[in-house]
Amino acid sequence: MVTPKTKRVLITIKAPPNPSRKYQETNCCAGIDLETGEWIRLYPIPFRLLDYNRQFPKYSIISVKCQRPARDKRIESYKVDQDTIKILGRLDTRNNWSERKKIVLKTLSPSFCKILQDVPARKSLGIFKPTDIRFEISKTTPRDEKKRRAAYNQYHLFDRKLDPIEQIPFSFYYKFKCLDSPDCPGHKLMIHDWELMQAYRTWRRRYKNKTVLLSEITKTWFDKLCGPKKDTYFYVGNMWQRPKQFMVLGVFYPPKSHPTLFPQ
Repeated sequence: MVTPKTKRVLITIKAPPNPSRKYQETNCCAGIDLETGEWIRLYPIPFRLLDYNRQFPKYSIISVKCQRPARDKRIESYKVDQDTIKILGRLDTRNNWSERKKIVLKTLSPSFCKILQDVPARKSLGIFKPTDIRFEISKTTPRDEKKRRAAYNQYHLFDRKLDPIEQIPFSFYYKFKCLDSPDCPGHKLMIHDWELMQAYRTWRRRYKNKTVLLSEITKTWFDKLCGPKKDTYFYVGNMWQRPKQFMVLGVFYPPKSHPTLFPQ
């Protein structure tokens, strides 16, 4: 029997919750193992059912007991004991995100093309710098609502029942090319970021007009996060059943550093 290990992880990714027959819903979170400097995926985490003192924001440093799963062979994947999650601290954005950059940018891949080349070695998470970024929105067909609600009714493992998270009738995409890769054919990836999805749900109450709502989403996830004042990188990850199907799981967007006019 595999003995769980306690790991310290900088959380950089929180994917949207998915319905679960066992947990009602679960989240997949990911970040960087602070002992090895390597990417790590943590699941299943029923985030909304965690005690409040375990509900970590992004860029928290947590400790958690985890072990390699039986089925998921991706090299970064670990199954967690959610009762062992402890928040140790959080890295802020002072000094142009310097503390975050010290850790995150050490894992930088040369390109998304290179990440795809590493899929046969079961690599499934990474960060890279895109260029020629565009943002697209398309209407989507919601999942079977009856099946989703059935999953939320399976709450015998917990004392409380969650309300199903509202489905969003749109999909969001980044189109881009890999920086310094002249042979890059270009890529289009769906955005699977909990912050974006929750922004849609929250802002829908503020912006009653759907066109205005989608415009505000675009202003944030394209004009702001990918704008000329930001040093933009994409976090990506794949699906274990479809290892070549990657999604953008988040954006790392520290402000661009400006060279000083005078030497120190």
